[in-house]
Amino acid sequence: MLLQRDAQGQPIAIRREDYAAPAFWIDTVDLTFDLDPAKTRVLNRMQLRRNPDVPAQPLRLDGDELNLARVLVNGQGASFRMEGEQLVIDGLPDAFELEIFTTCCPIKNTKLMGLFVSEDTFFTQCEAEGFRRITYFLDRPDVMAMYTVTLRAAKAAYPVLLSNGNLVEQGELPEGRHFAKWVDPFKKPCYLFALVAGKLVAREQRITARNGKGHLLQVYVRAGDLDKTEHAMNSLVNSVLWDEARFGLPLDLDRFMIVATSDFNMGAMENKGLNIFNTKYVLANQATATDADYSNIESVVGHEYFHNWSGDRVTCRDWFQLSLKEGLTVFRDQEFSQDLCADASARAVKRIEDVRVLRTAQFPEDAGPMAHPVRPDSYIEISNFYTVTIYEKGAEVVRMMQTLVGRKGFEKGITLYFERHDGQAVTCDDFAQAIADANPDSELARLLPQFKRWYSQAGTPRLAAHGVYDAQNRSYTLSVVQSCPPTPGQPTKEPFVIPVNIGLLDASGRELPLQLEGENEVSRGTRTVVLSRAGEQITFVGLDAEPVPSILRGFSAPVILDFEYTDAQLLTLLANDPDPFNRWEAGQRLGLRAALQGIAALATDTTPVLNDAYLDAMRSVLRNPKLDAAFKELVLTLPSETYISEQLDVVDPQRVHLVREAMRAQLATALFQDWQQVYEENHDTGAYTPDPTSSGRRALAGMALNFLCLAARSSGDTVWPGKTLQRFKDAGNMTDRFNALNALVASGHTLAAQALARFHAIFKDEALVIDKWFSLQAGAPDRGGDILPLVKQLMKHPDFSIKNPNRARSVIFSYCSANPGAFHRPDAAGYVFWSDRVIELDAINPQVAARLARALDRWSKLAEPYRSAAREAIARVAAKPDLSKDTHEVVTRALAGN
Repeated sequence: MLLQRDAQGQPIAIRREDYAAPAFWIDTVDLTFDLDPAKTRVLNRMQLRRNPDVPAQPLRLDGDELNLARVLVNGQGASFRMEGEQLVIDGLPDAFELEIFTTCCPIKNTKLMGLFVSEDTFFTQCEAEGFRRITYFLDRPDVMAMYTVTLRAAKAAYPVLLSNGNLVEQGELPEGRHFAKWVDPFKKPCYLFALVAGKLVAREQRITARNGKGHLLQVYVRAGDLDKTEHAMNSLVNSVLWDEARFGLPLDLDRFMIVATSDFNMGAMENKGLNIFNTKYVLANQATATDADYSNIESVVGHEYFHNWSGDRVTCRDWFQLSLKEGLTVFRDQEFSQDLCADASARAVKRIEDVRVLRTAQFPEDAGPMAHPVRPDSYIEISNFYTVTIYEKGAEVVRMMQTLVGRKGFEKGITLYFERHDGQAVTCDDFAQAIADANPDSELARLLPQFKRWYSQAGTPRLAAHGVYDAQNRSYTLSVVQSCPPTPGQPTKEPFVIPVNIGLLDASGRELPLQLEGENEVSRGTRTVVLSRAGEQITFVGLDAEPVPSILRGFSAPVILDFEYTDAQLLTLLANDPDPFNRWEAGQRLGLRAALQGIAALATDTTPVLNDAYLDAMRSVLRNPKLDAAFKELVLTLPSETYISEQLDVVDPQRVHLVREAMRAQLATALFQDWQQVYEENHDTGAYTPDPTSSGRRALAGMALNFLCLAARSSGDTVWPGKTLQRFKDAGNMTDRFNALNALVASGHTLAAQALARFHAIFKDEALVIDKWFSLQAGAPDRGGDILPLVKQLMKHPDFSIKNPNRARSVIFSYCSANPGAFHRPDAAGYVFWSDRVIELDAINPQVAARLARALDRWSKLAEPYRSAAREAIARVAAKPDLSKDTHEVVTRALAGN
């Protein structure tokens, strides 16, 4: 797409309302690559035809940093002109063959978009607009074509040649070269094109699907990494089986391939039949990967495989519809991971973890300068909109649809969606319509136009709820008012459709029967109430005493609930609520309340922030034999500094850091005996398996070590730090080893230095493990401003390279985006460092730079002197000449959000 600029040279936004169908369709694409790192030759033969529904106009093909050598129309030379980066051809017939010959230089492609080289291997990344860096094309998702791809390369250097679809021919060529020809039997947009060429080895597995068809599954990695692919393969097998069992969606290719690369901007990419992954989400064995890594690999492998239908077979009409594929597929991977859990508690833990990501990352985005609807209205650079709003909030919108139509009803809707739209590029409206049409008697169908406001309105809705008990009528009335704050370009909001799951408990914690006013039936458990007006009342009858309401069970909608719970009510919910999410949430509310009171009271690092009732409640959780270890670990994890800051109108980051660290120290000392018991009960999990129960026990044991070392910091105890160092040395898996290392580093103990040195010596050749080593240090709690000098030293380390996205994220992002207590320095040095790194990265990889630029999204909430210093740093970046449109969009929106 041509980057348009106004009279002042500023990029012009692309708007959803300006969508127009393409003037030409491309039916077939025949690509031939002569692969060479310095000069790859690309021959592109396409069959095109005019779109009869669009007025006749020239053909405009997108390109970026290409060297054009030849243009032929029906085999004859053709006149053309260049308008910016677009190739424009006039006077074309209604149907024709177009041949374009170009060259590019993959070895110099530091943007990692299009065709690039990583460790002597060719890879591609074409979503969203990378295919134009390979050849001139109609680079838009609604142009779907059939692809044939021939790859030619030196056999010794590139013995493996891969592309989309099925391998139909391969053979030898003169001068030590060889070729492979691939045919994809399904139409696809160009962003799903992929090729890989290099020295790779594969783990292979043949499976037979439920329909009796056989498939070859392959996971390609570098030699030496094959022993780290078993879990990825198992996750892929489980994904194939689950999607066919749950939604009736079978694997549609003879083979399905995953390839891992260490240089990748994203987590993974769902190219049809040839998924390209960041090594972070493929490689794992117990010596090098943590339980969290195993969980993430399962989730991401599932996510990319599920795109085979929700994204590949049915794709987006335009990039404004990105959540059509991403929100739906995040929902599908969340359901997959929950369905693989053996019991209800493990499912609940997964749900809580997903909600924690949403509230910590997406809610601030919804309240900041980059706020946008799930279906955005405009963008300058689409890469900036691969966001937690599109993905995680989009998944919550899909989850609400399932809540409104039921699990079986949702499955019927998915079936109808693919029956209607297979092979098409469609919209979010098309998806919502299919789910509603399959369930005509549902609340979704009744309220569909209003429900779709979730796609069009930005911001996080708030539910202000108030309960009144009427003893005379034995009734309890909840009054609920919904609102949504202004966001950029949307000063006013209309009411949303919000499904709210509600239960009632008595004062002793026993669940009460539910009977709504005007109804004769009495139900037990959870009741879903659908809100659709600005203000509503919900009255329950037949109650002998005032109940404790359990509102928004399971986090049934992505909203903020404002309800003035008393401490006693929250303690009742924490001890007794049968809904695990609200049980966890009660503990979070109590912790958040204590933090906000400590911040307002100007507490010091020695002032008790947590009261005895809270500490007793946490002690009861640790001692409760009926609760799983993973759930206990979640309950005992305090609200993050970022989440606490979001509850404040004006944020002093150092005060937030001080108070939360005081809370951690208090938990460590007050529960010292319990932490010792917890560690002894959970540290031995037997032979390593990454199952939820064992993972939960390791997580809780790791938390105990962390608190025991923290307590030793104030008491001077040497026993537990010594035990922790020994645990680090003796650990039989990376989770236990890293938990011990983290405990020493996070507590600032002197033993941390030798443990860090030993860790690096053991794993110096394991790139992903060294990423952890860097990240742990850059994200450590700041004590007296010690982290920024350390980060600068880490950037000088021989193992650091700013050009590798994983390594840049491990140091720079861990500091700027994930360590607010260290980043927001009174002397503004953190902001100066940030601006230097954004500018440096922008010249190398604009996508990575733009992600880093978002570390100061919420600068306008900061107290002085942080606020002025942050604004100055943002303005410095914005003033840089030739700033990429990626970074330009982020920093100019940040400044406009003042």
